[in-house]
Amino acid sequence: MLRTRKPAADPPPRTGLRRAVGATLAAAVAGTFLAGAPGTARADPAAKPTVRPTSGPTAFGPIRWVPCPADGSAECGTLSLPVDWADPAGQRFDLALARRRATDPAARVGVLFFGPGGPGDSGVQKVVESVRFSAEQRRRFDIVSFDPRGVGRSNPVVCAADLLARVPQVITDQAQFDATVRDNAELRADCRARTGPIFDHVDTRSAVRDLDAVRAALGEERLTFHGSSYGTLLGAQYADEYPHRVRAMVLESVIDHSLPMRPFLASQAAAAQDSFDEFVAWCDRSADCVLHGQDVRARWAELLDRAERGELPDPTLTPFALTARAQRDLYGPDWAVLAGRIATWSASAGTDSSAGGTHAETAANPLAVFCQDWSLPVDNYTEYARLLRRLAAIAPDVRYPLVVQALALCLGAPVGNPQHRLRGRTDVPVLVAATRHDPVSEFGRAAAVARQLHGVLLAYEGWGHGSYTTSPCMGATIDRYLIELAPPAPDAHCPPLEPR
Repeated sequence: MLRTRKPAADPPPRTGLRRAVGATLAAAVAGTFLAGAPGTARADPAAKPTVRPTSGPTAFGPIRWVPCPADGSAECGTLSLPVDWADPAGQRFDLALARRRATDPAARVGVLFFGPGGPGDSGVQKVVESVRFSAEQRRRFDIVSFDPRGVGRSNPVVCAADLLARVPQVITDQAQFDATVRDNAELRADCRARTGPIFDHVDTRSAVRDLDAVRAALGEERLTFHGSSYGTLLGAQYADEYPHRVRAMVLESVIDHSLPMRPFLASQAAAAQDSFDEFVAWCDRSADCVLHGQDVRARWAELLDRAERGELPDPTLTPFALTARAQRDLYGPDWAVLAGRIATWSASAGTDSSAGGTHAETAANPLAVFCQDWSLPVDNYTEYARLLRRLAAIAPDVRYPLVVQALALCLGAPVGNPQHRLRGRTDVPVLVAATRHDPVSEFGRAAAVARQLHGVLLAYEGWGHGSYTTSPCMGATIDRYLIELAPPAPDAHCPPLEPR
């Protein structure tokens, strides 16, 4: 049932910082980063750039659909699009798409476009597996998604794994800062050579043009869109640039792209700490937690201190790796799993080495998308260390929010789509679906995005990253909005469901 939203409490002040030893980013970059779901698609190491020159007309359709290899009940296709939208008659690439037709053609509303998260998630995989679409969505819509440019089957960004491995998780001094800037320049040159010219055009603003081309190719006068996590950046920018082409839009676990670097980093840290606080509270009240009756924060702090001193036999379990794994367990949230990890790591000195690196020659680099979307200017190690101290003050238990890896990997990267406020106003209010205790998307920032777009905020008063598949109340409200164009009342919310 929907209820009136309760005001959010301000986070308490935080203190403390310890420095981590840098290791490698290759495995972390190939997996979840900012806001994607587990199971991010990886690039084929043997993949070649699919860009081709053209001197013909700039029409981009039609899409030729064929049964998908993994599941013939879904259709797969490609759409030829410009690498650089400023030069639509220039080189092109093939955008990979997937579609499931409405199961009840007589009740069909139109096409529902799904915006995948990450950056780095495969929308093609989501449609083929059909894991997050309700029966009502599948009945009423053709569901279409895609691998965004530079991801999966859409001319993926591919880089030398050894160059990715040079990038430290956490920079420790000025010499390493300078080396990272030099190594990043070499890495970008390698990625560009392996990937092709699309490497310089994988920003979300370019993806907005791609999305609009797919809409037109499918004959949809207006866009019906559900974006999740990093996919909300695509939806929000589409609504900003083409507000009167939007039929309905849901932004679930939204990313606020209006924030300058320091407020953005602070928001990421506050969200991570809030979710860790909720995990500790669950352990305090629930006998299902293997750490129930213990001082969970003390156990966790002791584990991080041992990792910092290099006292864990598994060298991949750095403080950054430990906090990264903990944050991903908060996505579900998988509180029982996280409690079990802490108990296991503490008792057996961290024999779980799942955060280890890779021996492949090449690796996917979805952070190339992020680095073109976010301006994170850091001039020297002194400024970098100051930023980390601030993050640790906000999030003393987490210490290293996942976004910290981007501070290192994006050093020196050119930005084609920097942060900016949204000013578009759609004909039907955008629905912003936010979780009160989201480990990545701070609740207050979701409210800010709703205000920027003159949208409606729908709050799930529970936990985790995403709510559509978690809460039947959220799912039903979102489906009704998408099908009937009936947004909920302002300040509506759905009650929490205790995670199992």
